[in-house]
This record gives sequence, C-alpha cells and structure tokens, in this order.
Amino acid sequence: MHRRLYWSNCALCIGLLLPLPVIGQTADDGSVYSRYGIGELRSSGSSRAMALGGGGTALWSPQYASFGNPASWSQHVLVHAAAGVRFEGLQTTDATNGRKLLRSGALDALQFGIPLKSNQLGMGISFEPFSRMNYAVTTQGSLIIDPRTGTATIYRLRHGGSGGLQRLRAGIGVRPSSWLTLGISADYLFGITEETRRTTFASVAYAETNISTSTRMRGVTTTVGTIVRLTEVFGDRDRLSFAGSVTLPATIHANRALTLGESLNRDTLGTKITGDMTLPSRIQAGASYSIDDRWTTTADLLYEPWESFESDLALAGYAPGKSSTLRNRVRYSGGLELLPAGTNQLEPYLARIAYRLGFYVDGLYAPPTSTADINTRALTAGLSLPALRPGTRIDLTFQLGTRGSHAPGLVRDRFLGLSITVNVGERWFVKRRLG
Repeated sequence: MHRRLYWSNCALCIGLLLPLPVIGQTADDGSVYSRYGIGELRSSGSSRAMALGGGGTALWSPQYASFGNPASWSQHVLVHAAAGVRFEGLQTTDATNGRKLLRSGALDALQFGIPLKSNQLGMGISFEPFSRMNYAVTTQGSLIIDPRTGTATIYRLRHGGSGGLQRLRAGIGVRPSSWLTLGISADYLFGITEETRRTTFASVAYAETNISTSTRMRGVTTTVGTIVRLTEVFGDRDRLSFAGSVTLPATIHANRALTLGESLNRDTLGTKITGDMTLPSRIQAGASYSIDDRWTTTADLLYEPWESFESDLALAGYAPGKSSTLRNRVRYSGGLELLPAGTNQLEPYLARIAYRLGFYVDGLYAPPTSTADINTRALTAGLSLPALRPGTRIDLTFQLGTRGSHAPGLVRDRFLGLSITVNVGERWFVKRRLG
C-alpha cells in the first residue's frame, strides 16, 4: 500500500510539471540555428551525465538509470525511474548589436531501468527528445504600391518553426563476465515539425497571409554498446572503465503538407509530399575513473558523419541534388564529480550531496552557410540532493554557454539552462521470506 501511494505521488508530481513545457514552447522562442537540418540535436543520457558535460558513455552507477550506453542497463540492482524538465534563457545578438531575450521550457526525459537479474541482466525504457526546432525571425521591408508616385507600404515577414523528433527506446543489457557488459536497444524516432511564414502589411488594402509547412516523420534504428570495467588498477578501491556505442543509420519516412491562406484560415495546397531521409550513424566513445566511490571523472567523444545525410525533401541548409551546408559533427566533453560520503548513508547531509562540474564543445552539423564554423561551448555544473526516502535523489543541473558569432549573416547566442530531475530507486520483485 505504501509503495503504491509513493509511486502515485511521484506520478502526480510529474504530471504537474509536464504542462510547463507546453506553455514555453508555444512562444517559438529558441535559437535561430535550430531552423537548419532537422533541428537542434539533444541528448539525455542521465541527469548525472548532463552535469558532467553530457557524455556518459562509460558512466554507470547503481543510483541511476544511465541511457548514454545500453550496456549500462545490466548493472541495475534497483528499479529506477527518472523524470525532469529543462528551462533555458537565451540572449541573441546580431552583427548590428541588436539583442533579443528569449526563454523556453521543455520536458527533458522519462527513463526507466528494470533489473531482470540483479547486476547481470537489465532492461531500459525511455522517452526523450532527439531534436528540437524552435525559432522565430522577423524582417521588415517596403512594397511599392504605385511605381508612378513611389507610394509604398511597410510589411513584416515572420519566419517561425516548432516541433522536432522524439525518441522512444527499449532494450536490454547483459553482463557475461565481471569485467564486460554488452547492450542493445531499438530506437523509434517520430515527430512533427511545422514552419510558418506570415506576412503582415501596414496598409489595410493588403490581407495578411500565412504559409505553413508541416512535416511528419518516423523511423527505426538500433544502438549497440559495450563497457569494459577494470578494478583495482591504480589502487585498492578504484574502478576504470572504457566504453563505446554505435547507433546505426536511420531511414526516416516523412510526409509533408503545405497550406496557404489569410490569417489562420488556411487551405491545403495540392497533395501531400512523401519522401525518405537517411540520418547518419552516431559513434560514441568514453572513459571514466572512480576512486573509492567519492571521486569520479569522465571523458567522452561523439562523431556523426552528417555529410552523408540524404533526403528526398528539402530542408533549411539542404536541397536534394545540390550542395548542402551540412558537415560532420564532433562533440567532446568531460567532467568531475565529488561525493564526500561515498556509499556511507550515515554521513551528514552535506556530505551525501554530489557536487559536479563539466564542459563540452559541440560542432553545429547544419550551419547557415557552407563557410560558417559554428560551435557551442558550455560549462556545466550540478548538485545531486538526497531525499528523505532512500534511493531517491533530486538533481539540479546548470549550463552556461555560447553559440555562433557576430559575423555578417550570423548571430551569437548566450544561454543559461537549468534542469530539475527526480530520480527514484526502489527494490522490487523481492520474494518475502517468513521466518
């Protein structure tokens, strides 16, 4: 009874949080760089990994359901559930020093880890964002009404985009030996992006027009991974791990509809356009080193060959049969964690808090022009707060970074992010013994 009540309260808390991202996303407030390709790429390995730079390929812990590598799912002892929300403040500056302040919120991820055989065989299930398109750009110009007199009217052209791909994952991890773990997952990608172009005029003689392009996408891919764990390499109570994972190329089936009309009364233009996209593979490698369960350091590298991307449908930065601006993506990160109490739950509360610090550098796979070199550089930090109930932690993760430059045709983003994640761990499926 207590267990059902506890999980019901957790579900209620998560339900109260979920409406918040909807309010934030309706404003289409985000980086203009999310317009290109399939949007800004996201990753949600775990709240612990996000505070350590966002990698986590070789990171594992009995306190977390890590989704940076399916091989880590074999190490579950408790049933884990994690849910979080992400908030971001963004300041965009252009070449003329024009500034715009934006803010947004979104659901981060829902993750579940289930031990089928404690510390040997486990299952992972997650629902998380894969890409996000969320931008709004407004330009102003004049339209000549009468060439003889030079009479003109002012118009405003607003480009906007929203939506993105989500990823639903399910798989298993197995530990065939004390030093080796393997894992595999099936990843279902799906979502809708909608881009609009709205034109308004200062003169009442011209009606507002609104053109919208809606693209519905779905596809399946597979991720395989491994972790090699070496113990007592440099000391009696240390642990060194090396890991890697590969996500296979995904064929995305897409349906696109185009609508045109005045204001919000739009009519569909022609029939729907169908086509396929081929997303590139994703290769990740990482290492982690833990000392006495108190100090943990991690380093990760990610590579995606976006120059091999193909699509039957045109995207911003890509047109079928023409040269594109897409380039191969390289992301590297690292981090350091201190947990003063280690595994000792009798230490004072402040000693049981985990303190985290990290960084990452991520190359933009879809820059606005072929000559632009856009990188995201950010510092990450976090606190993991133990709750009164054993096995439950509340993670606070912070990001501070920059993206882009003030070069002509580009903008510079400065962003500050906050993520709040609730991690719950309980021991289930234990047979009761009568003494």
